[in-house]
Order: sequence, then C-alpha cells, then structure tokens
Amino acid sequence: MIDPKWKPETLAIQGGYRPKATQPRIVPIVQSTTYKFDNADHVASLFDLDCADHMYSRLSNPTWAAFEEKVAQMEGGVGALVTSSGQAAISLAILNICRTGQHVLAASTLYGGTYSLFHNTLPKMGIEVTFVDPRRSAEEIRACFRDETRLLYAETIGNPGLNVLDFEKFSAVAKQMQVPLVIDNTFGTPYLCRPFEHGADIVVHSATKYIDGHATSLGGVVVDSGRFDWNCGKYPELTEPDPSYHGLRYVEKFGPQAYIVKARTQFMRDLGMCVAPFNAFMFNHGMETLHLRMERHSSNALAVARHLQQHPMVSWVNYPGLENHPTHALAQKYLPRGCSGVLTFGIKGGVAAGRRFMESTKLIALVVHVGDVRSCVLHPASTTHRQLTEAQQIASGVSPDLIRLSVGIEHIEDILADIDQALAQC
Repeated sequence: MIDPKWKPETLAIQGGYRPKATQPRIVPIVQSTTYKFDNADHVASLFDLDCADHMYSRLSNPTWAAFEEKVAQMEGGVGALVTSSGQAAISLAILNICRTGQHVLAASTLYGGTYSLFHNTLPKMGIEVTFVDPRRSAEEIRACFRDETRLLYAETIGNPGLNVLDFEKFSAVAKQMQVPLVIDNTFGTPYLCRPFEHGADIVVHSATKYIDGHATSLGGVVVDSGRFDWNCGKYPELTEPDPSYHGLRYVEKFGPQAYIVKARTQFMRDLGMCVAPFNAFMFNHGMETLHLRMERHSSNALAVARHLQQHPMVSWVNYPGLENHPTHALAQKYLPRGCSGVLTFGIKGGVAAGRRFMESTKLIALVVHVGDVRSCVLHPASTTHRQLTEAQQIASGVSPDLIRLSVGIEHIEDILADIDQALAQC
C-alpha cells in the first residue's frame, strides 16, 4: 500500500506500483493487446463497467495503469489517463465535457500547438474559444464567460511567455462561474507544482517533456482531482444516461471518478488516443528521477538567466525565478521548489543575430523540443509559433527576437561557456 504521508520524492520512485511476492520489482512492459478470461460473465461485467479489470489495450493496460496511478498520486488526484501525446491529452480533456455549440475560455499565453488547436481546430468542431490576457482582472475575465462556457483553461507556466498563473484569481473565477479550471502543468511538473492544491480541477501534461525527460517517447496524461461538482446542471453528459452503456450515469455510478472514467470508457474507446505500453514504461522510468532532474533544471536555468542579464549582447531576459520578473511573486507562491528549466531572452541585433546564435552553439542543440536532460534552443516565431500572425504571437508572449532556451542538467560551467562562445559570434 502507498503511505499517504510519503513525500513527492518517494512517490516518484515508489508510487503507482507495489509488486507482490515473486512479481517483477520493476513495472513490466505488458506488450499485449488483449487479455484472457475464464467465463463470459466476467467479460460482460467489463463491458458494463461493473469491473475495473483490463479488457483491451485501447482502454487500459497494466503498464499504463502503474504510470497513471503514480501521476495521480503525485498530483493528488483520484485518477489519470495516459494518452498518445500531450495534444491528445488536451483534446480529450476538452471533448470530454464540451460539444458543438459550446465555448471554452482560455488564457492567451499558451503553447503554439495548443493555441492552434483552440484557434483553428476546435471551431471546426463547433466549439468556440475566446482568449483572455491572464493579467486581466477577475471582473474582466468573468465578463468573457457565456452561458455555454464549459471550462477555463490555462498553463501553470506559459510557454514560451513564462508567465506564472495567478491560480487564486483563476480558480476563484472558475468556481464562481461553476466551470472546471483545466491546467496544463507540463512546465510545472507534478514535482514543482500541484495545481489541485491551488484550486484546479483537471490537470493535463505533455509527458513527452519533463516527465519522460530524455526525449525518447511521445505521450500525454489527463489527471482528475475528483473535486468538481458535475451536478451543477451544465454537464448532462456526466449526469444523464449514456446510451452506449445501457443508460449508465457516470456521476451516479462512479462518484468523484466520473470525469476520468468517462474520458477512458467513452473517448479513449471511440477515438483511440492510446499510448504504446513501452512509452508508458519510459514515462514511469522518467518519473523516478523527476525530482532530481527538476531541481537541477531549475538551478541551472536560474544561473543562466542571471548570467545573461549581465551579458552586453543580451537586451532582455525572461525567467520567473528572476527578482525583476513580472510574475516572480507568483512563482515564489506556487513554485517554491524552482521555476523549471525554460527561459527566454533577446539578442541585440534581432532575428538575424538570434539565428547566428542558434547556429553557433555546440553543446546546446537546435531542436524542436523542451524538457530534455540535454540543453536545447529554438526561435519560436519562426518555428513553433510560425502559423500564428504577429499579433497572435505577441499575445502568446512571442516577440520576433525571442530565443527559447531549455536548460539541461549538464554542468553549469559548460552550459555558460557554450552560451558565451555563441554570443561572441553574434
């Protein structure tokens, strides 16, 4: 059994899987699509959702289950669902409670892929999205709600704007408007920040980033706090009969786990956003060192940010751990263990100088990724956010000269030396 008093560092290693005598000490890779049963009644109970055993690996898998349980324990939720990618996790989290004719309110400072999903794809499904500057007052945010609004969405740390969310303000608005607060905690990680403790209701992660931590596997995860009251009259899909399960009512049957059970048994069943067992194994493996890596990512990033502040070729530096950052006070409140490993900065000379910098680094690689143990660099305006207009880029926190640096866990002196030699080329 998991001890409820265990600290996050212990849960990262021991959570999610407790083998019995003679069972594998390490979570095994169950590379099987299907499972054997002894009688028809057992299978029938699975299809009626009367039994939680594994039935088919589009819905669940023992390797998935160990990882899901670990993430849920670290986030403080009642359940989790691993998906094929972070984008799949975000899509599933929204579609589970939002349909054609309804509305999503989202912070404008979002990852470019999420912004594109919200701005381009969800409207094609009949789901409108309104973006609001998270710096707006609670009254101004409330004014953006509609009768058909079904959730409020934001990121713990905006990507790549690096603004730390005012959880107190956003959660108060969500509660007043009787909608769940859905948080992308990819940069925060279950170690640096636990959004449920600050009023969030649903958390999503791109497990591809810090959870994996080694740039090996694509995946995502949705975590349910179990605390939102779905009986508020806005979510009939959770309270009214589901004809695909003989009239089952999710809240009535599953109580606090209604949301995550529905996500698995309805949308994972129908859309098949399932992850490979090997990837779930890799995520579980990565979680075992998450606390160690995030401490080093955070300390290295802070050291780099302070170094860049003093460099004559750098015009500005953006990192929540810096005392002059606009959301530094929020970072101290919600991210006391560290502000993660991503920072942004501008090089004098604009876009051309930024390109020379990226092409001159030797240790730091030019890749479309963050959250890796290896340091990497990118120019978002010409890559991850290139589909956005300049106005949309600015609203997302992306200026033309912005360089995004994902600071790895290499020795800090080697990272700084590479930065200095690359800046010398600019």
